[in-house]
Amino acid sequence: NRTAPLMIMTTEIYRNTLLEDVERLARYTWVIFDEIHYLDDPERGTVWEEALLFTPPQIRLLCLSATIPNVHELATWIRQVHQRPIEVVESTHRPVPLTVLFQCRNAIQRSLPELRQAGYPPLERRVYHHRHSRHLELARANRLDSLVRELQEQNRLPCLLFSFGRRRVEDLAWELAGFSLIDPKERVRLSALFEQLCQRFGLTHDHTARALAHLMERGVAYHHAGMLPTMKEVVERCFTSRLLKMIVTTETFALGINMPARSVVLDTVKKRGDGGFELLRRREFLQMAGRAGRRGLDEAGFVYVRVNPAHVAHHELQQLLQGRPEPVQSRFNTAYATLLNLYRHHGNALLDLFPQTLYYFQTQGARRAQGLALMQQKLELLRTLCYTTDRALTEKGDFASWIYGYELLIGELHARGQLAELDPLSLAVLVTAIVYEPRPRTPAPKRHRLSRQLTELCEEPLGRIHREETRRRIAPTTKVPAFHLSHAVDAWMAHTPFERLTTLCDADEGEIVRYFRMTVQLLRQLQESPATEFRLKQTAEKALRRINRDVVDAEAQLRLG
Repeated sequence: NRTAPLMIMTTEIYRNTLLEDVERLARYTWVIFDEIHYLDDPERGTVWEEALLFTPPQIRLLCLSATIPNVHELATWIRQVHQRPIEVVESTHRPVPLTVLFQCRNAIQRSLPELRQAGYPPLERRVYHHRHSRHLELARANRLDSLVRELQEQNRLPCLLFSFGRRRVEDLAWELAGFSLIDPKERVRLSALFEQLCQRFGLTHDHTARALAHLMERGVAYHHAGMLPTMKEVVERCFTSRLLKMIVTTETFALGINMPARSVVLDTVKKRGDGGFELLRRREFLQMAGRAGRRGLDEAGFVYVRVNPAHVAHHELQQLLQGRPEPVQSRFNTAYATLLNLYRHHGNALLDLFPQTLYYFQTQGARRAQGLALMQQKLELLRTLCYTTDRALTEKGDFASWIYGYELLIGELHARGQLAELDPLSLAVLVTAIVYEPRPRTPAPKRHRLSRQLTELCEEPLGRIHREETRRRIAPTTKVPAFHLSHAVDAWMAHTPFERLTTLCDADEGEIVRYFRMTVQLLRQLQESPATEFRLKQTAEKALRRINRDVVDAEAQLRLG
């Protein structure tokens, strides 16, 4: 509904609208950026910055966050860029106060000093234990039964247990199934609600639903990105009923979902990063801890941190709990499509916009010069590859300006007429490979009959793009297609039941749906772009229709709800 009085959209869609069709926003007077600290996100932060930067003067801004220490700095930047008054409204009062406790050496400690005394003995004692009494250390490992007993005896359910890693989340949930967290009457009501919701969302025969049905009988469930979106919706609705007592979940549950609990448990304070296991950021801790305590229902919220002294130092915990949140830093790295859209309106004068960026505002000297140089190098690359002339966009540039994130490879293939030569299946396999990001340590993809042909199709243009990017020190470079989901795409377009797709690839159900929906979005961009060749529009429409059905169709989930 393009004329609705209230539009809810991703920041990417808002940014794209500002660049492509700003008149569509002429009747709107406010834009609300929820979780504005996403400015600091390595992948999406630049989109948030561009969205703020290009918001027209008639639209007022409301930016919300619970975890920005440098809020006055951001407000000053927006004042300067938009030449308008910006008020900072801060509140340090939390309606439901938080109490932080620790589980260490299988006992509950109620303060950092108590944790130091009980959990971090002097070095001599630790060495002695290590040499002579290793079995004592093992016996005192943190056990779930002790934690569950504490939560039940202190009346601190319902609870969210955050862990990092989908397999760990499920393992913990099944371990919790050894305890019953609900009484018989609640069990009957929760099972009936779960069954009713599964019927509504067509999940009655889903294997995850069958597994969760057993957990629900114990008042337990799990929730992570590898699950079907509809399955996650069912778990969330069960939790809001207050019958479900504990969800084991990944940190994504802390973002944007209004699912407060009486207690929150952090399974660990370290998670795997690029450099191995790293301490959580203070802002990540606050985001998860902030889910504890329900306004109007609880007098206090409780956060339990599970601590292994061998893995985390006491001073690290102190920093995590008492330090200042990390300041929001610009991640400005403008996409090629953004530059093309700006070039259409401003030509080379678009470089004059750089001093208005948050990146410019927060940097100086060599770092500032580096940011400007990156924009210049991207513009030079676009000119070298014939996306722009000295004054305007070329036909190739006009087409690529509609394809955010994948503009160069798709732009090259379209300019050669090679995309239009593909049939719907080949186009869908290629587009899925372009959007798919394999998780770390994902095995090599299974060979598909189309993958070799499509890899060869991309080889020359991708090599040319990478040579130009490397020569100009542009990072990150254009993504290489990953054909891990090719068999799944092929089967889905041939109307194979969805539950069989996980046997054809190394992706979870939720991952498959997510990337199929991204494929649908990119096919829709190809279909709707006025610069797309007519034959390609038809092929994209056919491929889109065959993919965007059943669990992949996001609008169908809304209709079912």
